[in-house]
Amino acid sequence: MLKRHEVQVLLRAGHGSSEVSRLAGVDLRTVQRIAREAAVSHADDVTARREKRIGRPSKVAGHRDAVRQMLEEDVGLRSVEIFDRLRKAGCLAKRSAVYELVRELRPKPVQLETHFEGLPGEFSQHDFGHVVVTYRDGTKETVTFFASKLKYSRTPLVTIVADETAETLVRALLGHLHAFGGRPMVAVFDRASAIAKKWKKDGTVTQWGRHFQDLVIDLGLGVELCWPYSPEQKGAVENLVGWVKGSFFRQRRFQDPSDLRDQLAAWLHEVTHDRPCRATGVPPAVRLAEEKPRLLPLNITPDQLALRFPVVVGPTASVVFETNRYDVSPELVGLGGTIHAYADRVRIQVGGHEVWYTRRFGRHEHASSHEPRASRLAQVSGQRAKLYRKRQDLFDLGPEVVSYFDAIYQRRPHSWAPDAHRLHALLQDCGDAAFVSAVQASHQAGVFGAEYVAHYLKTAIHLGGSRNLEVHP
Repeated sequence: MLKRHEVQVLLRAGHGSSEVSRLAGVDLRTVQRIAREAAVSHADDVTARREKRIGRPSKVAGHRDAVRQMLEEDVGLRSVEIFDRLRKAGCLAKRSAVYELVRELRPKPVQLETHFEGLPGEFSQHDFGHVVVTYRDGTKETVTFFASKLKYSRTPLVTIVADETAETLVRALLGHLHAFGGRPMVAVFDRASAIAKKWKKDGTVTQWGRHFQDLVIDLGLGVELCWPYSPEQKGAVENLVGWVKGSFFRQRRFQDPSDLRDQLAAWLHEVTHDRPCRATGVPPAVRLAEEKPRLLPLNITPDQLALRFPVVVGPTASVVFETNRYDVSPELVGLGGTIHAYADRVRIQVGGHEVWYTRRFGRHEHASSHEPRASRLAQVSGQRAKLYRKRQDLFDLGPEVVSYFDAIYQRRPHSWAPDAHRLHALLQDCGDAAFVSAVQASHQAGVFGAEYVAHYLKTAIHLGGSRNLEVHP
């Protein structure tokens, strides 16, 4: 239709048919035919083709009124039933043509979105998001973030996280509530796997994520879930993740992950304190001052949050958590207990015994302390067994100690036992961290033996922990 309009404009401007054919790029006969047509009044090609009856005649077009009447009588009538009725009425159209007509004529339900204004301290919204970030050097990274927003004040918080596990969810959620200054009455979430494990067809949750359930019960936090990608169910209707992506990630360039975090902190401060919110007309910080007194106090802080996992003490007098081993007393072998995982430490309770460790985040790491190590050694009988138990305690400190001891063994294949006894005694006296530092210093200096490790330990104590002193044996 636009091409017809172009030809008519050229003709009205006084151009000859041949010149119009050349300028518009159409055949001369087409120009002559368009010249006899009425002036173009719209640009809808589909409607024009239908009016001109262009194309092969439709075998189902004559049954349009019959299909419309069927749908008026029963809007939910299945397409296959309509097809069967038309075939019995003599319609020769194919199934696909009938289905297309039914799709065109069937009334489409209109979904009403409900917008409402929350009360101070009533609602908060939380969700995970993903975005692919390209840094200035061309490298790409998929960034996962956890976003939260208070409904009344529109105060946002966004934290870059490593994953969407249950532990990440509860720690990020509690951290955001703590930053808000308290918890609202109800928190709204998408139906993430860490939150809801199973549910009925009507949406009722039948199995909650254990760590999420424990946290909301401890906090007394009300929870509402909605189906993913269904913002109309949230009431707030604000696409929190989409807003973070569009307003921050897609508007900026980042040098590296550190620069991304710095810019994110600056952007959150800007949108909270300096930029008026479109919905309220004032910066979120203004309404947060009204909302904060209505937030309920938290009875647990982020550093106090411990996730509980059942454990069993294995035959090596240790428990395994996230592939890492933590030693306990040998008398607890075979007993069940609980490991309390904090953000940076773990507490192991078995029976009436309790032991604390710095949490390990690697793979297949080993953590031990003086008491379990001494107890385990006391349980071993025989000089040879005690020697190899001590050597294994040293090996459990990691590959650097293993490599250092291997160098001693290569130099003293028949007299390494005294080194093993003395190194183990030094380990028990000074602790893991200081011992490993002294071993590293000895290894770097190229000197191998328990006497050199003892020298570096004394030097470190004398110099306040310095490892940079060279040894000249």
